[in-house]
Amino acid sequence: AAWLGINIFLFTYYFLFFDRDERYFYTRAILGFALAWARTSAKCLNFNSMLILLPVCRNLLSFLRGTCSCCRRTLRKQLDHNLTFHKLVAYALVLLTAVHTIAHLFNLERYNQSQQATDGSLPAVLSKMHLQGSKWLNPIHSNQTTVEYVAFTTIPGLTGVIITLALILMVTSSTEFIRRNYFELFWYTHHLFLVYFAGLVIHGIAGLVRGQTEQSMAEVHPYHCAEYLTQRDHNCTHKCCKDPEFGSIPAESWKWVLAPIILYIFERILRVWRAQQKVIVTKVVMHPARVLELQMQKKGFCMEVVQYIFVNCLAISPLEWHPFTLTSAPEEDFFSIHVRAAGDWTERLIDTFQLETPRIEVDGPFGTASEDVFQYEVAMLVGAGIGVTPFASILKSIWYKFQQADQTLKTKKIYFYWLCRDTGAFAWFKDLLASLEQKMAESGKADFLTYRLFLTGWDTSIVS
Repeated sequence: AAWLGINIFLFTYYFLFFDRDERYFYTRAILGFALAWARTSAKCLNFNSMLILLPVCRNLLSFLRGTCSCCRRTLRKQLDHNLTFHKLVAYALVLLTAVHTIAHLFNLERYNQSQQATDGSLPAVLSKMHLQGSKWLNPIHSNQTTVEYVAFTTIPGLTGVIITLALILMVTSSTEFIRRNYFELFWYTHHLFLVYFAGLVIHGIAGLVRGQTEQSMAEVHPYHCAEYLTQRDHNCTHKCCKDPEFGSIPAESWKWVLAPIILYIFERILRVWRAQQKVIVTKVVMHPARVLELQMQKKGFCMEVVQYIFVNCLAISPLEWHPFTLTSAPEEDFFSIHVRAAGDWTERLIDTFQLETPRIEVDGPFGTASEDVFQYEVAMLVGAGIGVTPFASILKSIWYKFQQADQTLKTKKIYFYWLCRDTGAFAWFKDLLASLEQKMAESGKADFLTYRLFLTGWDTSIVS
């Protein structure tokens, strides 16, 4: 709601500003209503471009998640929707880019028509001022110049085309179908954001859209002197006979995006440095249904329950990083993940570990919504298939808390539901569940954990 409100405020404020401000009186004479639409959408584009990187700064979000104890539940709910907000801002960028582009196409056409006009109207007179030094208002200085020429040869035009193409490719490759079936295409295409921000920073430096300077307005105010531009002769002695002077609108995009870009650069440097720390694979277990368990150790690695890490296998691809939920507990001296064969990368990872132990890199851990599970007296955990992995971390941590007689545990009851397609999947954590059940019984809290396992795929061959 805050984000939407700020967008509405910016759009309304700047639309009225460019539609009524005296400095753009002559600019509006040529461009009409399209000036306000183009400039207003540009301001909102800057604002949303400032926000687009923040939801994917995972270290920043993990830091905020760990320091917001005073309002942890309320604020964490918002932090947990970081990717949803990222997509929302992206859709806003697409919409605003469409408005901005269409408005500027109207502007270029109006510039071209005013340059070719010979009727002595105010737009025609203003468009001929380029013959007198740097006073020009119309960037099209020749009757032979086309709209296409301006769009592909000027800095604003060319960068605008590049930015738009980069944005289209990023958005289209981010659809759920592409992400799930061609993740590499999504991953590599998404890095066009570097092109997007580079183009955005230099997009407005040429200053093709101009307004009257403050000094010129003090001498020849448009409300008093505009009529003289179309009626004056060579012998005019009135003070309004002096030509108005125009200046470029300063480029402001870099002011909006500089801080997020610096923050994101530090984020990437931290993640690269952390990923370079040596990872030791201490145990490799191949479970039924093509599920690979990796137990690892890394110096300085510190986790909470149900956090996740990004894993890279250099033997497969030096650039691809894939997220996996940690299935180990903070009390253990290692961290582990369970990898199910669900695509090209995971298939190759499992095949590689069946032959050798390749070098892998780990980035993280990062926080999730389920970290708050022990803040509630009653928790209900529902997992399907390999989606049970975060709850393995929770159940393991509970096992250790009971073993250590942890008196600070607020949780008094846990309901655990696990749905699997085949019986083999239940073997992933059967030992954990059996051990946990035994420990609860020994502690006199047999009713602490209630779990139900559901088999969703039935085959008569498994009856025996």
